[in-house]
Amino acid sequence: MTAPSPRLVHTGNVVIDVVMYLPRLPEVGGDVLASSSRITAGGGLNVMVSAARQGLSVAYAGMHGTGPFADQAREQLAQAGIDLVQPALPDVDTGFSVALVDPTGERTFATSVGAEARLGPADLARVDLRPGDVVYVSGYSLAYPSNGPALAAWLPTIPPEVTVVIDPGPLVAEIPAAVLTSAWERADWWSCNEREARILTDQADPEAAAASLATRGARAGVVVRTGPQGAVLATADRTLRVPAFPVAVVDTNGAGDAHVGAFVAALVHGLDPVQAVRRANAAAALAVTRQGPATAPTAVEVDELLTAHPGR
Repeated sequence: MTAPSPRLVHTGNVVIDVVMYLPRLPEVGGDVLASSSRITAGGGLNVMVSAARQGLSVAYAGMHGTGPFADQAREQLAQAGIDLVQPALPDVDTGFSVALVDPTGERTFATSVGAEARLGPADLARVDLRPGDVVYVSGYSLAYPSNGPALAAWLPTIPPEVTVVIDPGPLVAEIPAAVLTSAWERADWWSCNEREARILTDQADPEAAAASLATRGARAGVVVRTGPQGAVLATADRTLRVPAFPVAVVDTNGAGDAHVGAFVAALVHGLDPVQAVRRANAAAALAVTRQGPATAPTAVEVDELLTAHPGR
């Protein structure tokens, strides 16, 4: 009998993104008319879609609710071929995030939490992990009062043949110390952006920050995403920059998620960490050329970009 294929098991949070493209951010008390807008599932969906488009099986182990936002989230998860682990929570809808995107492609968020912030020990007990699976943990979850302690207690029980990837996210400074320690102690890979690395280490230089983070407990290594410069990879024996790919930026929303999803898929498919980061850089580069959060490219598109830039 053939063993089941490895999966990305995502314990984070799918929310609905209300995205508005603005000529400028409004001043305090002011208003700005959006040039365009959209309402779509986002949050953790972006990482999962990225991994799925790179050919990896994906299961969503986070919570989802009952209501119009939850219905939309489940519909888009199904369209992406992503399996649901948890039943719908009654009496609470899935949360939403308002994303304001300026002409440079930078985005500013405000989030209202819902069912996705109610993950508990009994829910995590439903997660049936297989050897070779990759568990993804979001800093949003670690910061939530219910999800964080539940994940902190569950992470040490994950067997060593399962890889754990931690992405601390924008709320990294709000993660309780005990929860963050549990994440560090079980993490195989730590993936964050420059801002998050700086908050965690007080190091402004991403190479120094990555090297510092690599000493804290991530068993395999650390990836610090540096936007248009690419990423820094740090392991126990080396730290190196992996360059980005030149593209015209349209929307940076979801770029980090595209990067993490592609990185995980590349590792599962047997690439070494440098090759995996290079492939993730290509995926993120293609993602920022498109409007919207779940804009991760397909494996074929990434292959084409890599072929066009063999020296990067």
